[in-house]
Amino acid sequence: MNKTVCLYFQVHQPDRLRMFRFFDIGNDTNYFDEFANRTILRRVANKCYLPANNTILELISKHGKNFKVAYSISGVALEQFAKYAPEVIESFQQLAKTGCVEFLAETYSHSLASLISESEFKKQVKAQAALIEKYFGQKPTTFRNTELIYSDAIGEVVAGMGYKVMLAEGAKHVLGWKSPNYVYTNAINPRLKVLLRNFSLSDDIAFRFSNQGWESWPLTADKYVAWLRQALEKDDVVNLFMDYETFGEHQNESTGIFEFLKALPEAIISTGEIEFATPKEVAVKHQPVAAINVPYPISWADEERDTSAWLGNELQDEAFHKLYSIQDKVVKTKDEELLKVYRQLQESDHFYYMCTKFFSDGAVHTYFNPYDTPYEAFINYMNVLSDLMIRVEDKLKTVTKKKKSE
Repeated sequence: MNKTVCLYFQVHQPDRLRMFRFFDIGNDTNYFDEFANRTILRRVANKCYLPANNTILELISKHGKNFKVAYSISGVALEQFAKYAPEVIESFQQLAKTGCVEFLAETYSHSLASLISESEFKKQVKAQAALIEKYFGQKPTTFRNTELIYSDAIGEVVAGMGYKVMLAEGAKHVLGWKSPNYVYTNAINPRLKVLLRNFSLSDDIAFRFSNQGWESWPLTADKYVAWLRQALEKDDVVNLFMDYETFGEHQNESTGIFEFLKALPEAIISTGEIEFATPKEVAVKHQPVAAINVPYPISWADEERDTSAWLGNELQDEAFHKLYSIQDKVVKTKDEELLKVYRQLQESDHFYYMCTKFFSDGAVHTYFNPYDTPYEAFINYMNVLSDLMIRVEDKLKTVTKKKKSE
């Protein structure tokens, strides 16, 4: 049996908040920076999504069923595409028609709901999966949680929702001596297959590709395939999971990242030993070797591979718990606009901006952060949340008065 490479890309763009000051609370409901959202999305669409999709389509045209990829696209990203760059959705639809692309389920708002609210988590997954089916004609059977967050308990919930496969991080502190290059099962419900990211080989492309100080620079397709063959000498599958923005945004076109992407499939296929497969195909092709025990949540972020990028300090914890403390009230309003804003405020990016990590991870956090300091991010977020809370309370009073008058 041939060895396998599973290539998966995450697609997400957050709803960025505008500067919302204390004196705006109770006086303004304009929370989001539409100019920044539109400008950044258009830029990333032109630098990454459109040229990368065109490249993938060309590769599928060239290699047919021998080349396959997978995507998960957050619901809020699809909303922004529809609003600011509908041609991006059209380009993904072209990929869907090839039969060589699998679209995955995830949380609609790219949220951390799996860590605190099972009911909200399930609602978001259902909503995002419905959007995938609407746009791309696929009912997802593979699940990818926000930032690859995974634990035994989360996996059990996902399995209970009917998903067959889930992606996770091949974290060293969880694997120990084991290899990420096999199919595993959830420790509670073995019907759920778990595919683990090979973070070393994934990050060689996503983070190290353009680093001229890296001992392996420049990275060529042939060199990379030699590493893949070495990794698969005794193992079954290498899962290469990364942000789609790697191509053209994080790694500029001038670095040669698109040329690398164009050359890689042929270099892999020509070995005659390694073939491409989507996550659901990997789960069918390779038998699981064992259960993977993950009692505490892991993710693909930072050196710790845990949830500390979003919930690692008091600012983040306060904002997070305050947000979910009003969940029941927001739901009771049955107000679609309030529910939409509430979901937008759940996007993990808002908590990421509040991170106070420095040293090796600090540069990564700064790159994605529109705020000057984590404290500025916290204050701005809490001002918006405070205003939303006022609106929710006002709505509930109106609903109560209406019921009494009936």
